[in-house]
Amino acid sequence: MSLPKVDEVRDLSDQELSDQIVSVKKELFQLRFQKATRQLDKPHQFKHLRHRLSQLMTVERERQVKAASDS
Repeated sequence: MSLPKVDEVRDLSDQELSDQIVSVKKELFQLRFQKATRQLDKPHQFKHLRHRLSQLMTVERERQVKAASDS
């Protein structure tokens, strides 16, 4: 499984972007919980989810900065 592309994130609406951020944070929590209870099957998912979260948060921040500069 390859890492997700940022172009996919840029196409999302603001609400979808916020929903995705919450979703990824929940998934990361679940992975940490599985790791603590030694039930983690796919440790590579940490890298993918952290990468996805950073993309989502970067695009969100870019939009905030753009909105601030437009006003």
